[in-house]
Amino acid sequence: MTAILHFFDHASSSEELIITRHFAAPRMQVWKAWTEPERFKQWWGPKNFTTPYCRIDLRPGGTYLNCMRSPDGREYWSTGIYREVQPPSLLFCTDSFADADGNIVPASHYGMGGDWPLELLVTLTLREQYGGTRLTLRHAGIPAGEMRDLTETGWQESFDKLADYLAAEKRLPAGCSG
Repeated sequence: MTAILHFFDHASSSEELIITRHFAAPRMQVWKAWTEPERFKQWWGPKNFTTPYCRIDLRPGGTYLNCMRSPDGREYWSTGIYREVQPPSLLFCTDSFADADGNIVPASHYGMGGDWPLELLVTLTLREQYGGTRLTLRHAGIPAGEMRDLTETGWQESFDKLADYLAAEKRLPAGCSG
């Protein structure tokens, strides 16, 4: 059973990055980790990054704005609009680089090259499986090449942090959250 708990898979086409992971936590717990700002801030971002700011207006047409901070203190802001919200199984939203005020900026604002579109699409599905949750992430629009590889690494590291966060939250006394 342990091997299942650490199962993950990924696939990439020329148009989207697809990552599937299994978390040893109930679907509602994983949903809350994605949709409640204080929980989201606990795990979002690659290894050694922090998330000092997160705002979520969870409804179709609502927006999110968050900030990832690198170990050297550099901040990367992102924003998006929720297009579809089906608790606790589906989030579909846009994804764009932003400034601290939530204005969309090109990837070059953060020193990234390539053909980054101003808006990407993210689809998150959560399904109950093997006593836990199967998460499938589709991130569409990322240019192929080094930046796509770095994006996938960032997602995988974020999901490692999410797994650790969910495990720690599971150990907390009832009524407490991490």
